[in-house]
Amino acid sequence: MDTKEMFDGPVQRVQENATFFSGGAKGSQGDAARRLVDVMKLIQEHARSLEPVISGFASVYHHFDFDPHIPANGYRSLVKVVRCCLLHIIQKGRYITANRRSIFFRVAHNAGEMEAYCNALCQLRALLYLAQRMLHDNSHGNLFFQDESGLSESFVREYSSMHKGCFYGRCLGFQFTPAIRPCLQTIAIGLVAFGENYRRHQSGIGVAASSFFTSGKYAIDPELRGAEFERITQNLDVHFWKSFWNITETEVLSSLASMTSTQVKVNRALSVPPVPFDLPLAANHRASVTIAPPSAHIGPAPVQMRLISYDLREGQDSETLLSLCRSEGGAISLSLGLKTKRLPSSPCLLIHFHGGGFVAQTSKSHEPYLKSWSQDLGVPILSVDYSLAPEAPFPRALEECFYAYCWALRNHHLLGWTGEKVCLAGDSAGGNLSVTTSMRAAAFGVRMPDGIVAAYPATLLTAYASPSRLLTLMDPLLPLSVLSRGLSAYAGNEPQTETQVEKVSTLSLVRRDTALMLRDFRQGASNWIHSLLDSNRASASPSTAAEAPPGATDTVRKSISEASISSPHADPPVPSEPSEFPSRKLSVKSQTCQDLGSQHNATSHSAPLLSERTPEDVNFFLAKDADPFMSSNLSSVAIPPPGGEEGSEHEHPREFPLGFEPLRSVQQTEMRLQSSPVVKDPFCSPLLAPDSMLKGLPPVHIVACALDPMLDDSVMFAKRLRNIDQPVTLCVVDDLPHGFLSLSQLSRETRELPTSAWREFALSSPSLTHPQSHASTASWNGPIGVCRPLLGKQVLSSSAPLREWSLQPGKELKLLMGRT
Repeated sequence: MDTKEMFDGPVQRVQENATFFSGGAKGSQGDAARRLVDVMKLIQEHARSLEPVISGFASVYHHFDFDPHIPANGYRSLVKVVRCCLLHIIQKGRYITANRRSIFFRVAHNAGEMEAYCNALCQLRALLYLAQRMLHDNSHGNLFFQDESGLSESFVREYSSMHKGCFYGRCLGFQFTPAIRPCLQTIAIGLVAFGENYRRHQSGIGVAASSFFTSGKYAIDPELRGAEFERITQNLDVHFWKSFWNITETEVLSSLASMTSTQVKVNRALSVPPVPFDLPLAANHRASVTIAPPSAHIGPAPVQMRLISYDLREGQDSETLLSLCRSEGGAISLSLGLKTKRLPSSPCLLIHFHGGGFVAQTSKSHEPYLKSWSQDLGVPILSVDYSLAPEAPFPRALEECFYAYCWALRNHHLLGWTGEKVCLAGDSAGGNLSVTTSMRAAAFGVRMPDGIVAAYPATLLTAYASPSRLLTLMDPLLPLSVLSRGLSAYAGNEPQTETQVEKVSTLSLVRRDTALMLRDFRQGASNWIHSLLDSNRASASPSTAAEAPPGATDTVRKSISEASISSPHADPPVPSEPSEFPSRKLSVKSQTCQDLGSQHNATSHSAPLLSERTPEDVNFFLAKDADPFMSSNLSSVAIPPPGGEEGSEHEHPREFPLGFEPLRSVQQTEMRLQSSPVVKDPFCSPLLAPDSMLKGLPPVHIVACALDPMLDDSVMFAKRLRNIDQPVTLCVVDDLPHGFLSLSQLSRETRELPTSAWREFALSSPSLTHPQSHASTASWNGPIGVCRPLLGKQVLSSSAPLREWSLQPGKELKLLMGRT
């Protein structure tokens, strides 16, 4: 469907339905009918304004693709989301046309549906205007606006004030495949119910039980869910998100996931003591380098890992390895009850770094798909449980991942691995750590991994604006406020602890609440009786309340959304002086800091996180000379910022053309950009690394999501590697959200999808600088296929479009898995 047909469709349907309902055909429901007519007229206005904008983007967004065979970038994603919204409006308009004469037709319900998508269309129109600003302000048409002030600051300011609840209510996940929407709805309902009871009940079972009983109202009232979701995402600190994301770590949920996932012979949690050891250099095996244990921020401590293997292999049941195992409780993780056949050591090992925004989750949350990977690949997997921020910010996680990698190289005989081939894999934050761990291995001169598989990696942790990051306004899993808090915690700008409240049992809570309710009832009855006897008592009550001791108001318990507005953690703390950022104390023993500051003499204070000099070979902006033809095309679509009127009382200039204003949030919160040199460290943001550091990387396979706010991170990083002739492949999957691998616990289908659809991409040779042609990003291929060529595995080609899977999950999953 071309652009003209896309916009003609809703306009025609809207005009027809508006004429029908304005004619009084449903006079008994006049108010709802008028709402429906008004919203349809507003949809017409938005559609007419958007048509030339979408046409303009369609003519230029190919300039930002990785190559002609991989059509993906943030501008394409924004256009696709607008098209999805219009398709939903067309579908709803057809339904109204076909059923409006039925006695069962609910005008009010359908008016609410159309109003929700109209609001979404209005906000998308605002995002497209901001995207046009990026086309105007970015030099040479790059995806990122390399400045934390100006446009980036304007976007953060607009985000904090724009209405977002429409994307979390009736329109939740409209841009994703229909198969994933029930999962997203479950997460959203669980989030708002958990947020309402967070800090109200301190026991885990109390929060879970209360959340279960309060979730019903959010399931039946999408507007209430959307408003509460918006308040929670804008006002809560990183500690809430740690608690919510770690729900899957609880014993009940992890046990259920373990029972439904692939059964493996070995699943052991390891605790490796922090002992220094020597490792031979890659260039000269006679020389060696000492690998010091991690020490940044929290001092030396054991490094936690998890060994997963579908088959029991040589060394995995050795006394040395068993002495490193830590007890987790629950089921036995090593199946040795019967005589288990012991296979020879595998020639390959996969080292995995989990995602979670650097602040949450462990390898336990990612067990389901790791077990499937181990079965399909036939190799052991070592997953690293690195320390999490804000308690252990950068570079602690990197130090632990590098130490675990080196420990695996030295102790391969304990892992059921011959030591031949090793591949690093990670998703989101883990993708970042996969790249930076390899960069650190190159800096130390030790053996490099044979390949890297990074799924939707975060390669740029600064607050630079990009078109795909505009999607944080509507993304249910990665809103901008949540993303900024996670990255701020990793940079060390978030408080490490939250206000502690005394924990009590559920029974004690019930007794306390009952006593408080009875006390309130007695007090209210007494006040009412006295008010009848003394008319002056009522007028004196306000002053009495004002003179009451602070403890008299303890009966009022705030919900998390109410408490967070007044919480000291409502927004990231902003230092009083910018000079305080570099003075944040880090361990002098941090090898990462020593590497980055190696050109400077050691000082008594902490080593700098960012080199004071700018490397000459950093080439963040890829195009040095502007293409005149491309510039002329972009100038026809890009718009300059609207100039503020002289004498205007507004503190900030208008960001949108005159005559248009997006919907604003009822409860606005102020978000501030946290500027810190830490996030510009090449080991923190590998996209900012100089060419000399990137040239030492092994073949990199990047898997990105077309609708992911971090899409531009993947596209730009792949372009950087290609420009310096580094082997890189990029595969983009349609219609799935950021973090879809972590959703594998919610359904068996999403767990099998990553292990089944990576077949076609597996045929891409890791030695190629350019990826093989992909006719459609819908035919996504996952980490198993990517790892196979790196680990020397043979695989048959079996491609099945993801879109077909989303329509027929049962049949297509069998085709994707290649099973009968």
